[in-house]
Amino acid sequence: MTLNEAQQEVDKWIKTYGVRYFSELTNMACLTEEVGELARVIARKYGDQSFKNGENTDPEEEMADVLWVLICLANQTGVNLEQALLKSIEKKTQRDKERHINNSKLR
Repeated sequence: MTLNEAQQEVDKWIKTYGVRYFSELTNMACLTEEVGELARVIARKYGDQSFKNGENTDPEEEMADVLWVLICLANQTGVNLEQALLKSIEKKTQRDKERHINNSKLR
């Protein structure tokens, strides 16, 4: 599935089952919440914390939730994520093409 197809699928789901998009501000708060849930799983799985009984241990599920809300925000604000990602890759390539290779901390 391409990012464009993902944006179309989420839009179709919202219009079929979700009645309408939450407001952009509500979705921004939801995105922050989902990123926090992902951070908790990563901290427990790869960091020094341990899981509580019954707590979600699956980063895949949390990453998908983050992506879902990000796609909602993109759809609401007219952002084509596929184009935006390509532009971001180009920007980072131009800006950082030698920066990381020459960083002795990464060796």
